[in-house]
Amino acid sequence: MLHGAACPVYFMNNIGKNSFDIDYMDLLASGNSLLHRLDPGAKVITTFVFIVLVVSFDKYTISALIPFFIYPVVLVSLGNLPLGYILKKLLVVSPFAILIGIFNPWMDQRILFNIGSIGVYGGWVSFFSILLRFTLTVTAALILVSLTGFNAVCASLTRFGVPRLFATQLLLFYRYIFVLTDEAERMARAESLRSFNSGALRLKTFISLSGHLLLRTLNRAERIYCAMQCRGFDGYVHTIDSRRIGYQEVTFVLGWSFLFIFLKYYNIPLMLGKIFTGGFL
Repeated sequence: MLHGAACPVYFMNNIGKNSFDIDYMDLLASGNSLLHRLDPGAKVITTFVFIVLVVSFDKYTISALIPFFIYPVVLVSLGNLPLGYILKKLLVVSPFAILIGIFNPWMDQRILFNIGSIGVYGGWVSFFSILLRFTLTVTAALILVSLTGFNAVCASLTRFGVPRLFATQLLLFYRYIFVLTDEAERMARAESLRSFNSGALRLKTFISLSGHLLLRTLNRAERIYCAMQCRGFDGYVHTIDSRRIGYQEVTFVLGWSFLFIFLKYYNIPLMLGKIFTGGFL
């Protein structure tokens, strides 16, 4: 018996809830704030510049990354986005960042600086730098989708030269991941009813359920594809968006980009620290 109950069962029973939670970003994208009304391309470009500059820092950089939090904070405030929801999604994927950097303290034991009599290893510094960059980039991506919608993001990527096939595959993957979760939720509910919700699941049964889930999902996807072809699907997802880049979009992109470049080359926390410490000496 898998007494991790119900590890697989609990996970499968919550798939539907989690998928609806992800789909909530599309609902947020239907808002009417100034940021929502901006052309999606402007938000995509700005987010791209933000992510590129954040990841370009040295692996031991921490203080210079802190001012970059102004971007997600301002966008969450002006876009009226639920901060708790963004943080919840961030926590869901945070184990990936932790796994990437968790071994750094053991692999890099060079002392970079001392706090009192305690030496701080470079591995710990690089680990926290990874966590900071992960937090900034993933939060920026979540905010982009929450303000724009995944359809508009994919359409903007196509406008900027990304192959239409790649953008279409990305969009269909996002759209029809809910088909998979719907099938998984149905099977988990059926298994729970047949076992009187015992909370235990044999490994053999779990493997069988996983195989049937794949087959049912492929069958469902085939029916969806046939339905799309009957409605004239030609391999591309066509969207209607009357928004165009204007002075507001240009101001948004240039303003944030100049700020990001300034923060890249000027360590504001370090400069302020020198000013304040110099004033007390």
